[in-house]
Amino acid sequence: MKERANIFFITYEELRQDLRGSVQKICHFLGKELNSQQIESVVENASFHKMKDNKMSNLSTIPENLFDHTKATLMRKGICGDWKNLLTVAQSERFDHVYWENMRGVNMTFPWE
Repeated sequence: MKERANIFFITYEELRQDLRGSVQKICHFLGKELNSQQIESVVENASFHKMKDNKMSNLSTIPENLFDHTKATLMRKGICGDWKNLLTVAQSERFDHVYWENMRGVNMTFPWE
């Protein structure tokens, strides 16, 4: 489906590397041109810290019986590559194996380490 004109791919890493440029690419894809003030507003409100504090994006309004807020939050640190601090070597190797098995033949590159 990546060849379809109505499909747009972007990664969290790309957003972190260049949020403003990513917003402009998304706007172009949607056919919606924004002025510089509007783009600045989107960039400000799409920052990780703003979204983490926003009840509309952080799941804090979801009832406790559906999401136990005492055990986890939807948005953790907002950094890339933190999986290295969480997964064991065996888990990382297993993930890589499953990922490459399922992504074989997908002709796309991702900005991951």
